[in-house]
Amino acid sequence: MRTLLNVIWLLFSGLWLAMGYAVAGIICFILIVTIPFGIASFRIALFTLWPFGNRVVRRADAGAGSCLGNAIWVVVAGWWLALGHLFTGIALCVTIIGIPFGIANFKLIPVSLLPLGREIVPAGDPRSFHVE
Repeated sequence: MRTLLNVIWLLFSGLWLAMGYAVAGIICFILIVTIPFGIASFRIALFTLWPFGNRVVRRADAGAGSCLGNAIWVVVAGWWLALGHLFTGIALCVTIIGIPFGIANFKLIPVSLLPLGREIVPAGDPRSFHVE
């Protein structure tokens, strides 16, 4: 079932959203100082391509650096990536079949706004029981 959901997700929103994260990552790599943000952006792009069966959890070793980095990320790229998830989620919720995918988009908004200090783990991983 996860595979079917992921394939449908990929066709209707995953590919386009992942391209948005990839563009953000490329821009972050070009600016050199923001390379850690680019790494986070590419990590989330992969998650956005195939989200069902994975979860986002808070990293135990995240500290003040992640908090400061997230504040910068929101200003640089997070707000427009979150808007992409919001608008895509609303568009998908128009149809009954699209509602689960719209909800999945809404669940991706927090990680698009605050990606640092987060980790993507398989749903069966023991760390995935402490989902945000």
